[in-house]
Amino acid sequence: MSELVLALGWVGIFSPMALGAVASAVGCSIAGQASIGAMTETDGGYGRFVGISAFPSTFVIYGIVIMFTLNREVTPENAGGLFGVGLLAGIALLYCGIWQGRACAAAINASKEKPEIFGLSLAPAAIIEGFGVFAFVFALVISAGIA
Repeated sequence: MSELVLALGWVGIFSPMALGAVASAVGCSIAGQASIGAMTETDGGYGRFVGISAFPSTFVIYGIVIMFTLNREVTPENAGGLFGVGLLAGIALLYCGIWQGRACAAAINASKEKPEIFGLSLAPAAIIEGFGVFAFVFALVISAGIA
């Protein structure tokens, strides 16, 4: 039983990085596909579409920082805390990355029709980024209390 507890602690340490990487990959893919579609329908402004499609890449960075913050010797006493904080922060990053990719795709699709709303159409993606930052900060603050 002790081996399982320790294994869950290690899963918690590495979950934010792994789930953050999945979030960034899926989110960038969703936005990137919309970007490619927009480029075939417009005569310029391609750089802004490509730039927007990279927005979800931040979630893997947050996951890496959380992983390094949680990285310590895993004991039966701290394994539960490491597992809970790491896995839940990773899940939050996963959802934020996927939904930010969808918000970026919507912004790309809207701005190809009305280029003047380009900046304003990014507001939903920025709000979702804020939720990812909340999860990031939460994990950093809480991890300080784990022995």
